[in-house]
Amino acid sequence: MMRKTLIIALGTGLAVTPVAARERQITPYIEVAQVLTADLTNDDVLTYTTLAAGIDANVQTRRVQVQASYRYERRIGYDDRLADADIHSGLARAAVRVAAPLTIEGGALATRTRSDIRGAAPGVLQGNVANISQLYAIYAGPTFGSHIGPVGVSGGYRFGYTKVQAPSIVSPITGERRDVFDDSRSQQAQASLNLKSGTVLPVGITLSGAWVRDDASQLAQVYEGKYGRLDVLYPVLPTLALTAGVGYENIEISRRDALFDAAGQAVVNAQGRFQIDPNGQRRIDYNFDGLYYDAGVVWRPNQRTQLEVHAGERYGSFSAVGSFTYQASKTVAVRVSGYDGIQTFGRQLQTSLTEIPTAFNPGTNQLGQNFNGCVFGAQGGAAGNCLNSALQSVSTSAFRSRGVDAVISVTRGRTNFGLGAGYANRRYLASNAGPGIIIEGLEDESYYLQGYINHQLDTRTSIDANVFANYFLSGFGPQVGVYNIGATTTLNRRFGRFNAFGSVGIYNFGQDQQRSITSIQALLGGRYSF
Repeated sequence: MMRKTLIIALGTGLAVTPVAARERQITPYIEVAQVLTADLTNDDVLTYTTLAAGIDANVQTRRVQVQASYRYERRIGYDDRLADADIHSGLARAAVRVAAPLTIEGGALATRTRSDIRGAAPGVLQGNVANISQLYAIYAGPTFGSHIGPVGVSGGYRFGYTKVQAPSIVSPITGERRDVFDDSRSQQAQASLNLKSGTVLPVGITLSGAWVRDDASQLAQVYEGKYGRLDVLYPVLPTLALTAGVGYENIEISRRDALFDAAGQAVVNAQGRFQIDPNGQRRIDYNFDGLYYDAGVVWRPNQRTQLEVHAGERYGSFSAVGSFTYQASKTVAVRVSGYDGIQTFGRQLQTSLTEIPTAFNPGTNQLGQNFNGCVFGAQGGAAGNCLNSALQSVSTSAFRSRGVDAVISVTRGRTNFGLGAGYANRRYLASNAGPGIIIEGLEDESYYLQGYINHQLDTRTSIDANVFANYFLSGFGPQVGVYNIGATTTLNRRFGRFNAFGSVGIYNFGQDQQRSITSIQALLGGRYSF
């Protein structure tokens, strides 16, 4: 199972770049818009102005594949009820082939997300939204692949950094903070040897190993894992093979003691982050040292379709993972992925970012739902990936992450659309060190659905629509389910370098057995591209 996870993390997301699709385009812009938001439940209306500057870049050649979309926005309110805010949103993915066996990959993300699972949807810009944090993530590293005779040799290294600003408003449900994530540094190195079936032996053999480490500043938490694995692949048909593997792994997660005052309350700084007890000790939150195993099937009926499923025992219990990819044509791509692993927030986000293709649809939604949910692939490339499993909430504590994601991306003439859905479960792995620290065994769950469609009415006019629905259930504190649904539409009209646009959205946010809040939002603005 580890072998598949590591290969996916370091080697996927590259877009197909045929000769006809090579392009270079870099477009900086400035933008101004007026926004009106109305809380229909409480009869409250707010207006504010947004000033923005950004850049869209796309370079797709044989050796260089880069796409980046970044936007800085200043939100200016008209009274004390709405705080001014700076919002950064952007996504970048790159792969540069330095030489035939060596590629440098990287990615970056800036978005707003929940500081914990109990808040409203982070994409809604209305009002002073509680539990929302600004997040930044970046990673880069080399990958290589070559052959020594009949043996394939591959490997790679990745360094990543994740930073989350503390939320200014705490949860509307309990009024208290969870462990407020600060930043982390992640490293991952892996190497493998592969002998294809039918070359020397009738079976294929893969030997792989890896080392991973994640250092989080909150309570000096350290995640360190060492892995080794042997896989055997036995073809039973030209398109079907059986596979089995056994691995050894050593995972240890530890942290320093938190500082408590005389009343037994955790001591926190101005951002709500726990302070380290100078007289405390380092405690082990999770330790696994032993073997694991699984078996499964690999089905490849053609070059465009692949299904791989594995099931066995890992972390002392049943575990199953799998993936399905289908590239029906240059205009249709499907991806389904099931996962199971011991994770930290920084590691999971970095892995999710690597699985976004280097050619993606940046979206045209002006109401703020970009890059905090599903990201869909561009025409001729991979289907895309959903970031929801990582961004469902921010937590310093490590957890076992299990779930499934499904994404489809389609282009038909002047129309392109995408659909993403998934389920994510986190079971936390932290010892009970006092009030305010997540307790081992508690679970968070989330279900999510997102769709979009864009249609080019003519050479200068386009219209799009976006919908989303989420349901979150937190095991921390009261068992309260939080749901939010919404829909937006935007009309764009281009006049040379100037683009005029108007958007409208409707949202509903609520909690189980509580009164929900319905709001609408309208936006009118213009963009000048250089």
